[in-house]
Amino acid sequence: MHVSFQHRRQRLLAQLGDAIAILPTAPEVIRNGDAHYPYRGDSHFLYLTGFSEPEAVLVLDGKAGKALLFCRDKNPDSEIWDGFRYGPAAAEAFGFDEAYSIVELDQRLPPLLAEHAALYWAVGRDTGWDARIAGYLQQARQQARVGKDAPQQYGDLLALIDEMRLLKDEREIAVLQQAGRISAEAHVRAMQACRPGMMEYQIEAELLHHFVRNGARQPAYESIVAGGANACTLHYAANNARLNDGDLLLIDAGCEFNGYAGDITRTFPVNGRFSGAQRDVYEVVLAAQLAAIAAVQPGARLDAPADAALRVLVQGMLDLKLLAGSVDGVIESGDYRRFYMHGIGHFIGLDVHDVGARRPGGPWRSFESGMCTTIEPGLYIRPDDRVPAVFHNIGIRIEDNVLVTDDGHQVYTDDVPKRIDDIEALMKQH
Repeated sequence: MHVSFQHRRQRLLAQLGDAIAILPTAPEVIRNGDAHYPYRGDSHFLYLTGFSEPEAVLVLDGKAGKALLFCRDKNPDSEIWDGFRYGPAAAEAFGFDEAYSIVELDQRLPPLLAEHAALYWAVGRDTGWDARIAGYLQQARQQARVGKDAPQQYGDLLALIDEMRLLKDEREIAVLQQAGRISAEAHVRAMQACRPGMMEYQIEAELLHHFVRNGARQPAYESIVAGGANACTLHYAANNARLNDGDLLLIDAGCEFNGYAGDITRTFPVNGRFSGAQRDVYEVVLAAQLAAIAAVQPGARLDAPADAALRVLVQGMLDLKLLAGSVDGVIESGDYRRFYMHGIGHFIGLDVHDVGARRPGGPWRSFESGMCTTIEPGLYIRPDDRVPAVFHNIGIRIEDNVLVTDDGHQVYTDDVPKRIDDIEALMKQH
């Protein structure tokens, strides 16, 4: 498996030329007392290394064309408590040119810097590392007396890696599809389990059960399980309210599988049957999502799905008497933002909101085969004297994960139903 990581490092080394690059993984974080949060490595570091232990640093030596890993030593006593460590044997296991103990980093880096004209790191991302690298540079400058010059040019390493991560390779696509499949099955399980009188957290437990049972130990983000009016809070996460007969339940949840995220939203009736008003609003959101997905095509601009969805949503708001005027007039005025206040989606990969500039240099970039994006329109209708009461507290979002292919797109999270008849049929069966 390390061949793909080696290939990524080689691609990045080719971009660096004679420069040197430093990339640490994420630190461990104390939760409380002496208990840590579950450890998860830095996404950029994982993308280039596949190495998931903490206390590790990747150094890319552009002049020598080498990838060096600094990591924790083997330690039998520590491994009794905390588990296996690779130690410098990680060089062979993960395809690094060389591997050293992390305790040697401070000694080895300054002389290495003094052999390169340019230095790349995650500029401004971690003030602790910014200060640490400044210290290494100061030591490297002291090498001038022996004829060596410290780097005089600096660059943001993450900008280079972000562009690489934008297009997923075959292995990444396979893992993303697996994350999507597990996430979709969990949503189906939640629909099957839902009953009036249950608590939101009981439905969340159904999601987490399915994630973990299928090898996804962590959710990709904090699950949103929002019944009734709670669905009108976009990032609702309390998940502690009772689910009432006649309300809708919005679930925005996805697992993380082998580092890659799933991200699905479905909205369905707690009692298994949409009311007339719920059905009317839902059909508008679903039509907007289908229009946006159809706009995901190689060569199309990234803003095409947003434009397609917005026109459908605005027309629906006009038809439902939520707004008045014309489609173009409402879009120009921005009045629609009372009920639809977020974008159409985001890239997805190692991060649920994955990296990649959408407008590099100004103009919108175009979809390319290998990109993965979410498509997630919604309508959120809070109580308002200007709005028919029958629509109050209806919050609906529908979200899928979409892969751009050579000749179109693939919705790889469509194993969970989203058409009204299919949702009602599934819930009736259970």
